[in-house]
Amino acid sequence: MNKIPVILDTDIGGDIDDTWALAMLLKCPELDLKLVVSDTGDTEYRAKICAKFLERAGHGDIPVGIGLRQESDGPRERQRDWVKDYKLEQYPGGVRQDGVDAIIEIIENNPSPVTLICIGPSPNIAEALHRSPEIAKRTNFTGMFGSINKQHGGIPGAIAEFNVVRNIPAAQAVFAAPWKNMSITPLDTCGVVRLTGNLYQRIANSSDPVVRELLENYRIWLRAGGQDEEAVSSTILFDTVAVHMAYSTEFLKMQKMMLTVRDDGFLAVDDKARQINVAINWLDLDAYHEYLVKRLLK
Repeated sequence: MNKIPVILDTDIGGDIDDTWALAMLLKCPELDLKLVVSDTGDTEYRAKICAKFLERAGHGDIPVGIGLRQESDGPRERQRDWVKDYKLEQYPGGVRQDGVDAIIEIIENNPSPVTLICIGPSPNIAEALHRSPEIAKRTNFTGMFGSINKQHGGIPGAIAEFNVVRNIPAAQAVFAAPWKNMSITPLDTCGVVRLTGNLYQRIANSSDPVVRELLENYRIWLRAGGQDEEAVSSTILFDTVAVHMAYSTEFLKMQKMMLTVRDDGFLAVDDKARQINVAINWLDLDAYHEYLVKRLLK
């Protein structure tokens, strides 16, 4: 199998779905993870989560980059207890202090196109495009962004989705860039992914080392939010869909759309915008849920 080289750009440590997405990515034999970079808010805190998770999950050889340093997101950073004593300098895979430069170097030096999976707001990516605009033409971009016809839970009506509205200028730069290929999962599809019942129990009862690290983080995240840490279901697993789309669009109805980011954070159809492959609906959501569980338990 010719693995697809990928870089993960993530605001892990906010919503717990990024941690689920990282766990899923580690279980995808189709993907060759070259680098994980923390994005948005306190990026050193987020890099610690990436490094500790990779190390304890048996993937401590994957480099971690610290994204553009910003102010803490405060209450959203609910996995601090898990990394309060973790030292980045102990991470065996190496830590790049300038995660943006690390992204550029891997894209420029890899012999084949790299797939950039972006599952958070995108200041790192906007900065990478500013420093080295030519990287876009060598890169396939897959991301979790926006809302077309539906919002969280499949409720009708578009909204200004978090990964866009958190940094609108960065999202505008990303959507305008001349990527080799660009695909997104908006809330229309990723906003309804949740494991419940027997599917969640299969995860909760697993002894798999990656899944155990995931569940430990989930319990800490729930406790920090004042919720019962003995969960009976997952939260919405938005970002797992972007990871899946890095190698497959099975289960998804795709539609080509010419989209731009408006100044209010909404996505808009614009005949002058670039063409984007949009996961507009599910062909079989139940099958994806089953697939996701099998992947995590693989």
